[in-house]
This record gives sequence, structure tokens and C-alpha cells, in this order.
Amino acid sequence: LFFCVSLFRLKDLEVPKLGDCDVHIKMLAAPINPADINMIQGTYPLLSPLPAVGGNEGVGEVLEVGRHVTALKPGDWVIPADAGLGTWRTWGVFPEEMLLKVPSDIPVLCAATLSVNPCTAFRVLADFESLVPGDSIIQNAANSGVGQAIIQIARAYGIKTINVVRDRPDLPKLVERLMALGADHVITEEMLRKPEMKDIFKSIPRPRLALNCVGGKSTTEMLRHLQPKGTMVTYGGMAKQPVMVPVSAFIFRDVRLRGFWMTQWRKDHVQDQESMAAMMDALCQLIRRGQLTAPACTEVPLQDYRAALEASMKPFVSSKQILLL
Repeated sequence: LFFCVSLFRLKDLEVPKLGDCDVHIKMLAAPINPADINMIQGTYPLLSPLPAVGGNEGVGEVLEVGRHVTALKPGDWVIPADAGLGTWRTWGVFPEEMLLKVPSDIPVLCAATLSVNPCTAFRVLADFESLVPGDSIIQNAANSGVGQAIIQIARAYGIKTINVVRDRPDLPKLVERLMALGADHVITEEMLRKPEMKDIFKSIPRPRLALNCVGGKSTTEMLRHLQPKGTMVTYGGMAKQPVMVPVSAFIFRDVRLRGFWMTQWRKDHVQDQESMAAMMDALCQLIRRGQLTAPACTEVPLQDYRAALEASMKPFVSSKQILLL
């Protein structure tokens, strides 16, 4: 932990000159996500050349645009179009194509946390099984940023959620918070192994989709409850353990195992701006209607970045650290 945090310095840099196709932005807020930490540790598939500015997500306000910039104007809000932008800064000058315009009538914390977790949640719910109202899904790490977004988006579309969390000292408080977001059931990983699980399926169907962000034993236990021919999508590996699947799950229940990485989806859809625009529009509509909120956040001034980095790596953290810039 110390090694990771000690790699960081707060430095004054000169803002580059504005080119014809560039946009000068003032960053407003940027979160600290697990992928940001992994990039710092050198364990993420995307690594920025050093020295680098940290942060893959955030929202900024356009101050000035180059003379060939057509889609943006001063006062617009923008978020990164892709990972690796380096959002933990107060000002920046970026090429227009590296930025996406977002509405400025949504809360700043929603905008700052829009491009990673809600997009991941939206895609894993939409792209692997054709879910309809009344269907159910099961997910682990349900208190994570993605997990909270999955609960809310599923609720908005009439899909039931079974949400698995690790046991912890303040479990009743966490259960209450996830239920308030729209969770149908919140259970611990230990509960997955108990016969009482059958009671849940008296009122809702077995899930056709399992969403895995943990790996290890948690994954194996979730798979037991998946419908035959169901799909499990892995988008994270917080336990740093392999996904273990009984042979019988493949042979007798024909389950499908898939993977998802939001960064790859963006790369694959670079030429398909309609899909990106449709997703962003759907998410912003949910935010405006109050059906999708920012995850639980702790707002931290940039100068306190060390404390924010340390807090983001503590176990059982359900609050995302947001740097105010």
C-alpha cells in the first residue's frame, strides 16, 4: 500500500498550447476506481508511459476550443471517451475525439462516475441474455460501484436481483442501503451454500444471468443457482483467484462462461457511435428520472489525494473516493 501511494506526487505542470482540434477543460471531479489502482501497480492490461497522470474517469467543463472543433463549446461538460486520459488533474488540453459530451443538468457526481461503472452495468445486463421484466439475475460484489448500478438499472427494467456480499460487521446497514437502491434479495456468500436459498426461488425464477466480479469459491457457488443454459459473465476478479467450474455444470446444465471489459467494448465500437450515444442517452435518462444515482461517494479535495488512495484500498469499502478538482 505504502509503495503504491508513495509513487504519487502533486506537481504543477504547464498547460499545453491549444491546437486547432484541441479542447481546454477544467476538471471538476474524478473518482478513484480499482482499475486506476491496478494501473499504478502495473497489473492492468493498459499501462500509460511514465511519468503519467492517474485516473481514467471524471467530468470536466470546457473552457476553450480550437478553431476546428465543432461538437463542443465553452460551458459543455465532457467525460473521457476512453481509458487512459489521466483525469486526476485540475486542467487539461485534449484532442476533441478523446472527449464525450454529457448533459450538464445531471448531478456532478453522476457525471464523474458515468463512463466506467454504469456503462459496464448497462452492457452486462444488455449484451449476454435477452432479459425481460420478471426475469432474475444474480451478482456478487453487489456493493461495488458496478453492483450498485446493476441493482438500479435492473430495477428500472423490471428485472429481479439476487445480490451477494461478503459478511462484515455492519452487514444490516449495507443490506438496508442496497434494498433502498432496489435490490430484491441481499445475501452473504455463506448463504449461497445453504438450503434456504430454495426459498428465494419460490417467489422469483432462477437467474439466467450471473455477474461475477470476484472469482474463486464465490463464483462456483453462484453457478449452482443458474438456470440450465444460463450465462455467467466475469468482469472483475477481486479475490485474485481463478474461476472454478464443476464439469457437471458444463455437461448437464450447458452453462456459458463469458468475459467482459468495458475498454475493449469501446475499442470494438469506435466506428459505431450510435451504440455509444444510445447507451449514454439511456443512462442519462435514468439519472434524470432518479432511477440511477451515483454510488456512495466520499468527496476529497485533490491535495488530500494520499488519504483518498489509502481509503480506496481498504477492505469492505462501499464508498467511492472522489477527488474534487
